[in-house]
Amino acid sequence: MKVVVGLGNPGKRYDGTRHNVGFAVIDGLASGPRAGRFQSRFQAQVCELVEDAGKILLVKPETFMNLSGRCVRQVMDFYQLIVADLLVVCDDINLPLGKLRVRVRGTHGGHNGLRDIQVHLGTTEYARLRLGVDAPREGAIDHVLGRFNPAERAVIDDAVVLASQAVLVWASRGVEACMNQYNGPKDQKQD
Repeated sequence: MKVVVGLGNPGKRYDGTRHNVGFAVIDGLASGPRAGRFQSRFQAQVCELVEDAGKILLVKPETFMNLSGRCVRQVMDFYQLIVADLLVVCDDINLPLGKLRVRVRGTHGGHNGLRDIQVHLGTTEYARLRLGVDAPREGAIDHVLGRFNPAERAVIDDAVVLASQAVLVWASRGVEACMNQYNGPKDQKQD
């Protein structure tokens, strides 16, 4: 089994915000015919997606962004998974709007959700897929908790679809193949 954790904040108040693009990717993957229904487990909403490569557990933590690590640790422990079976999807203010970046490991880069996951897993050796939400003009908190304007919405919607495809490549062919295919220009398409 592979686990994909999309980071975001629960509740209607945060729907459609920059910080919730991880949730948007999970929702996109869960909308297909091979996905089950969301259930409450591990302080999260989870559902199984069955692909040719096997089962993928889709996870949306309900602990709020800054406490995402608790949920991730519970899932990893329950299924006795190694970090190579984990992909975390999140927003990144250091990337241009819509740009994807896949990494095998790395620091949290100031992202509080990644910081908490790093603390709970005790390592930075887990894959992450970051979606660019652009740099803030003023305060970072207001920026990531803000919604996309209409011109940005089309770009981010396309990026969410591309990120969903990247997740499936990661699950079936591995992180290196995913990096090679999706770390290029933001208009790069799946083969």
